[in-house]
Amino acid sequence: MNKNSIKNIVLPFVICLLIALALYPDSNLDSKLYSTEGLDLNYNISAELAMAEDHKTNATIFTPHLGKSFEGFKEALAFKESQGDYFTVNTLGYLGKYQFGSETLKLIGIYTPNQFLHNPELQEKAFIANASRNKWILRNDIKRFDGEFIGGVEITESGILAAAHLAGPGSVKKFLRSYGANNFADAYGSTVKYYMRKFSGYDTSLIEPNKKAKVRL
Repeated sequence: MNKNSIKNIVLPFVICLLIALALYPDSNLDSKLYSTEGLDLNYNISAELAMAEDHKTNATIFTPHLGKSFEGFKEALAFKESQGDYFTVNTLGYLGKYQFGSETLKLIGIYTPNQFLHNPELQEKAFIANASRNKWILRNDIKRFDGEFIGGVEITESGILAAAHLAGPGSVKKFLRSYGANNFADAYGSTVKYYMRKFSGYDTSLIEPNKKAKVRL
């Protein structure tokens, strides 16, 4: 057998053997050869490198708490009406953050509903004017029923004004003077009694009763 024949036989065998050793290494390794004993190992890295700062403990979270203030009254009522959205119109055509109807807007001097819808400042002024007008209309009922309980609900000035915003002052008079027997409900099922309870106890002393309250830009 010549050298070329031996080379042609041995070389492929060696290559196959090396491949086999690579694919199927000896699984019986001596762990002592790979021990980390005596080495100074530190698995901690800086927070900057890890991008893992605890923001919950370091961050200052600001949550406005309006409580029973007048601002709290306005925002609570607005959230119930529209979730605080100035630019919404409901399925019945009521407009804005406080959901005003066009007829109510006319009573306080607003005759352009489209302008009203796109003007948050105008909406805030409309809320004050309407509340002032309702407070004047209901002034005697506020004095008479404030602090009483009707159907398990404590009657307060803020509850009366909220219910008047929902249903108009006439419906509130009927509720109070019937001691809850006449309980108006709107198209979505909200009642005078529900608004009396939900918006009870807010400070609405800033609202001045005004028979002729109008919005002035």
